[in-house]
Amino acid sequence: MACAAARSLADQDRFICIYPAYLNHKKTIAEGRRIPISKAVENPTATEIQDVCSAVGLNAFLEKNKMNSREWNHDVQYRGRVQVQLKQEDGSLCLVQFPSRKSMMLYVAEMIPKLKTRTQKTDGADPSLQQGEGCKKGKGKKK
Repeated sequence: MACAAARSLADQDRFICIYPAYLNHKKTIAEGRRIPISKAVENPTATEIQDVCSAVGLNAFLEKNKMNSREWNHDVQYRGRVQVQLKQEDGSLCLVQFPSRKSMMLYVAEMIPKLKTRTQKTDGADPSLQQGEGCKKGKGKKK
């Protein structure tokens, strides 16, 4: 048993967990965001995080039923966690470009908006650019 416990501790050092809340720009730091709001993404999903990690060549495992402890909303879209392997068994980095968990999270947040699933959704016309009748201000009765 002691050997199995030691092995799982070694695995914990090699893998990091990324919850969608860590990268969500709608969250505050108190609600679990871990990167600067200027680099955060709007409502990332665990599947998107896994897609980015797998595309760069890292081992990434999606755990759909896990939730961040700071997440109060139990909807399906907020569920999930991704375990990403950053280090080999001997302690060396899997990819030199990701020396820390923060560098990994910043990369994932940068790449999520470039995913096909995100770019296809924004192909339609931007509602803020549509022309139409604007509302008139200040045209009320004077007393």
